[in-house]
Formats: sequence, C-alpha cells, structure tokens
Amino acid sequence: MVEGILIEGFIYGIMVLGVFISFRVLNFADMTVDGSFPLGAALAAIMVLKNVPPIVGIMLAFVGGASAGLVTALIHTKLKIPDLLSGILTMTMLYSLNLRVMSNRANLSLLRTSTLFSRITEWAGTFMPAQIALVVYCGIVIFIVKFALDLFFHTDLGLSLGALGSNPQMIISQGMDPSILKIIGICFANGLVGVAGAFTALYQGFADVNLGQGIIVSGLASLMIGEFLIRSSSISLLTLRVIFGSILYRGLMYLARNYGYHIGMTANDLKLITGILIIMCIIISQQRVRNPRKMVKRSVPVVVVSESE
Repeated sequence: MVEGILIEGFIYGIMVLGVFISFRVLNFADMTVDGSFPLGAALAAIMVLKNVPPIVGIMLAFVGGASAGLVTALIHTKLKIPDLLSGILTMTMLYSLNLRVMSNRANLSLLRTSTLFSRITEWAGTFMPAQIALVVYCGIVIFIVKFALDLFFHTDLGLSLGALGSNPQMIISQGMDPSILKIIGICFANGLVGVAGAFTALYQGFADVNLGQGIIVSGLASLMIGEFLIRSSSISLLTLRVIFGSILYRGLMYLARNYGYHIGMTANDLKLITGILIIMCIIISQQRVRNPRKMVKRSVPVVVVSESE
C-alpha cells in the first residue's frame, strides 16, 4: 500500500512540478496538461513497442510535451488569445494527435513487453523487494528533477521567469521580452508533464488516449495540498512541498478508493472528492491571508487531532 502510494506520488509529482511552473511561477492557467500528459504516455509506449531504449522514449516524451506547450504559448502570445482558451484549444487538438501517435488505437498495452519498470524489478529482485526498488528508483528520479529545478531557478533565466509571473512590468523595464520568457516556461512545464505521462505508461503497463482526463485538476489539488502543508518562499521548499502534496493526494485517493465504501463512496466519487479538496484548500488559504494570526492559533489543534487519528 505505502509503496504504491509513494511510487504514484513520485511519478505524478513530476507532473505537479510542471503545473507549479505554469500556474504558480508564470501565473498561466494552462489546460494543455490534459493533452500533453497522454501524449508523453503515447510516445513512450510506441518507443517501447519498437524496442527503442527507454531513455529515448522518455526524452521524446519531454520533446512532445514541450512542443504541445509551444503551440499553446504561440496561440496565446501571437494570436492574443486568453491563456485558458489557448490551453483548451491545444488540449482538444492533442486528442486527435494522440490517436494518430497510437496508430488510431485508444489503448496500447505494454503488459507483454519488457519496460523500464519490469527491468528494474527483475534486476533488483535478487536483493530487495520489487516495490521497494521501484520506490527508490522513482524517488531518485523526482529528486534529480527537483534539484535541477532548484538550480535552474537560481539562474538569471529562472529568476526572470519567477519575476514574470508576479511583476511582468519589471521584465519589460529590464529590456526583456515577456513573450519569449513565457514560451520558454510553458514549454518546459509541459515537457515535465510529458515525462510524467511516459513514466505513468511504463509503470501501469499501458497508454490510453484518455489518460490525461482531469489530470490538471489532480495536479492543482496536489499543488494546493502541498501549499497547505508548507508555507515558504524558498524555491527548494516550494518544490519540496509539491512532492509532498503529490504523495498526500495519492494517499487520500487510495483511502477513498479502498475504504470509502464505509460511508457510501465509490470510485465514481473520486473527482468529486478532488474538487472538494481544492475548494477547501482555497478557502483555508484565503482565511490565512485575511487573518494569519488567527489561523496559526487554530492550526495547532487541527494537526494534533489529525495525528491522533
């Protein structure tokens, strides 16, 4: 149970890091995620079926996701279409493109094919449990991505991207083109989403054209849960709380799937639960902004109660 939650939390955490870049750093409501996620899964699955090394499929998934982000960014910056509508347009077009990539099939099975995760379990099965090996591998991957992002956001380009989301006018006054920076940020964010889609397909053993349905909502829920857990302006803690939020969200979904029947919940209610979680996080964050001292006083007993349960 715990191993599965950690594996999924780490894999989907890569996607949440991409959502963090677009929604929090760039302040860009990007719906492309629902299309770039299954695109990465489809590209990785096709490469596996063609016996191409897994690293090539993952790199291709990054390029595919970044290309999807590029389309959204160009629609937004060149055609002056609002960010939300730009992402929806790209997401809609990607549905047909994903079917093309998958040879007009809605689902590609990898169960009878050797994948990256099956090789890891075979290699590590001699000296440690397979699930533990996958947890270690996925943990290493996401923390490499995290530290790479931390280093990137300490560079001049990374600092400029951070400033773009909060104060675009300052970027213009410094003689930089905000459109170029926005294009770079959106491409990079969707590239990470594509990589997450590739790892998801390799782990689950299939790629599906509907794999990204509602993925942006789960990404936002994970992001907001992490923000609820840790409040900081340090980039290292900002990326760390994204990972924690992804793990906690997957844990909550696991509990809802396996124990929700005690209160009449079914798997059909998962999206309802996700929506309620997002609304609760927004309400709590608004209350923190309005009355931070009061929220700090109330936060202690809430934590104690949750731990005692």
